[in-house]
Amino acid sequence: MNFAFSDEQEELRTSVRRFLAEKSPETEVRRLMETTEGYDPAVWSQMADQLGLQSLTIPEEFGGSGFSYVELVVVLEEMGAALLCAPFFSSVALAANAVLTSGDDGAKKYLLPGIASGETIGTLAITEDNGRWDFGGIECQAEQSGDGWVLNGHKMFVLDGHTANLIVVAARTAKGVSLFGVKGDADGLTRTPLPTMDQTRKQARLEFSGTSAWLIGTDGGAEPGLSKTLDLAAVALAAEQVGGAQRVLDASVEYAKTRIQFGRPIGSFQAIKHKCADMLLEVESAKSAAYYAAWAAAEDSDELPVVASLSKSYCSEAYFHAAAENIQIHGGIGFTWEHPAHLYFKRAKSSELLLGDPAYHRELLAQRIGI
Repeated sequence: MNFAFSDEQEELRTSVRRFLAEKSPETEVRRLMETTEGYDPAVWSQMADQLGLQSLTIPEEFGGSGFSYVELVVVLEEMGAALLCAPFFSSVALAANAVLTSGDDGAKKYLLPGIASGETIGTLAITEDNGRWDFGGIECQAEQSGDGWVLNGHKMFVLDGHTANLIVVAARTAKGVSLFGVKGDADGLTRTPLPTMDQTRKQARLEFSGTSAWLIGTDGGAEPGLSKTLDLAAVALAAEQVGGAQRVLDASVEYAKTRIQFGRPIGSFQAIKHKCADMLLEVESAKSAAYYAAWAAAEDSDELPVVASLSKSYCSEAYFHAAAENIQIHGGIGFTWEHPAHLYFKRAKSSELLLGDPAYHRELLAQRIGI
């Protein structure tokens, strides 16, 4: 299979890379990660108005641009490389996909145009205090109340949960797991920002106490759509991880060329050569996995569940190893707060655990191929 991107896709990559170089340099990443909101509303609006990034994979009939998942992967790879601080992943890879796979045309018409225009910041709330990503861990309860529904329970580790004005919640009814929409300012909703190791990606704990909600899709019928949403999100996260891994590889190689020790560049030492060679092999393999998964998502292939777990598990480990080796190659300076190496290391670790760690996805992969 040919993994080459088209001229249009490469032009998209160039445009996004240029935009992020201007709007998300290291200084801006460090500024935003210290804030509670964790993003710049002006840049968020520019992403929607000038580049149309939020609308990329949303169908035209719902206010989007109607591009494929391959274009989204190109964008996310660049965002991962730049450590963009914005609620893009939560809105596009989680909330929008959850609505798109719900089978509810009314919800699509109501919710997707806002996400596409950038007016709506969305997120998906699945995990609870148990930290489980499988549906057996969902204990938040939903009950009918008049013409609507009310939620009682909590959600944990919700990406951008404290700033989102649309929260798509997976909750349990008498009929099973169902999907609900909750407004960010709903009565009975308490949102608490969480301290996180990776400060560039904000998380929150949500408490629901008789919180008003509306049903998305059918009562008790959310599991197939949610399962596909998590697969699509895993592919999106793998693309981010590839972008970050390539960036730390580039940083390692550049430093190995310029750092002089004992009168010669450290890149001439066999130990450093081996580290860089191993990183290159893993990063290129991760790209192959992520790009194949992007193709499967774009084509809505039956292979998607298998390659989603494969790409998430492999890219997680490749990124974390590359980020750790980047610190080792930089030596003492790589351990300091002033150097960006720790920012990628922390993002790599948090991304490794997000949506389930590599062991979880290898188990899923084994189940899906019938082992």
